[in-house]
This record gives sequence, structure tokens and C-alpha cells, in this order.
Amino acid sequence: MSQPTAGAYVRCPDGVASAILPHMDTKDWTWVLRRPCGDCGYDARSVHAPEIGERIRTNTAAWPAVLARTDVRLRPEAEVWSPLEYAAHVRDVHRVFADRLRLMLSEDDPLFANWDQDEAAVAGRYGDLAPADVSSELVAAGTEVALVYDAVTGGQWDRPGRRSNGSGFTTLSLGRYHLHDVEHHLFDVAR
Repeated sequence: MSQPTAGAYVRCPDGVASAILPHMDTKDWTWVLRRPCGDCGYDARSVHAPEIGERIRTNTAAWPAVLARTDVRLRPEAEVWSPLEYAAHVRDVHRVFADRLRLMLSEDDPLFANWDQDEAAVAGRYGDLAPADVSSELVAAGTEVALVYDAVTGGQWDRPGRRSNGSGFTTLSLGRYHLHDVEHHLFDVAR
């Protein structure tokens, strides 16, 4: 999952401002489609197509409470995102996956545009955002993408799409992958 990158400063529990360290997440997270996540326990193989939209809505509903926490801007460690940064990332994950899902439903085997989540965090100044704004934007993005998943029927769950690194998805595997990302990050901010 995403970790911080260079350029921003954060306040850690010890009160010392720390630079976000450079980090390029090159790990292939598609393994989560084949086996349970050892951290959060998510098992993509147990997720059925019709439940993806509802689970995204359930996850989305939990984020406003996270964004209301008094420690929302604090990083537990210099190299671990704050709850606010994770929430802004989740908001953007919903937006990116909504675009990818719509492409898969309207085009044959589309190639997804690259999305550098670390670059997005720095450019979007995630740590400087207003928690209330991120909360409303995350809820809107999560609700929107859940509705798109709800509208997928029958053979549409098998429609293909690809990332530039060659990772192939069906609409179903994209939904399972997406769901892990947001559920894992809710787990991250709860620990």
C-alpha cells in the first residue's frame, strides 16, 4: 500500500517535524487476489461480485469518524501516513477505480493510465488538507464508485482491462483488488 514520499513535512507523536522519506512502491499488490492478506485478513477469493458495492459503502461510512479524530494529522511514525493522508489516498483510490471500472464497461480490454499514488500524495498535499473536506469528498467518491459496481451485471463481471505493467484484471478482480485497498487502509488507521 501507499507510504509517504519526499517533499512534505509532518508532526510525529514525539513533536518533531519529519520529512517524508522518498519511497517508490514497486511491489505488485495483485498477490492479494490469490491469497489472504497477512496484515488485515482480507481474502479476495471470498468476495462475491454483488457484495462489492455494499462493502465499499460500509468502508466509506467509517471514514468520517476517522477524520474527526483529534490525531487525524499525526503520523504514528515518520514513514507511516497519518489518518488524514490515508483518507485522502482512499478518496483518490475510489476516483481512479471508478474511472477504470467505467473504461472496462465501455471499452474492450482498455489499458489504464498510470497512476503514481506517491506523486498524487505530494502534489495533492494530503497532509495539509482540511479533514472535513476530505471526509465529504471521500464519501462522495466511495458512494459514486459503489453505485457503478452495483450496476454491473452478468457477463460484465468478466470484462478485461490492463495496467501498463501487464497486470490483467476482470471487472470482478478489479473490484476485489479495489476493496482490499480501502479495507486495508481502514485497518491501517485503526492500529
